[in-house]
Amino acid sequence: MISFKGVHFPKEVILYAVFFYVRYGVSYRDLEEIMKERGVQVDYGTLNRLVINYSPLISDETKNSKRTVATS
Repeated sequence: MISFKGVHFPKEVILYAVFFYVRYGVSYRDLEEIMKERGVQVDYGTLNRLVINYSPLISDETKNSKRTVATS
């Protein structure tokens, strides 16, 4: 389980921003505008830190939850 303790933004906002950056490959400035359209005021530098901090953790969580496809 990923700990979001002590973070300024809610968990849903962080996950949405990281997912959107990784999935669609937009720039941090574009992502800042997208988040502003959704009512979240966040700086592109903060988005950079969120992606750097949480994308490896999210990746590890998904790898651990995946089933094995085949054994040999």
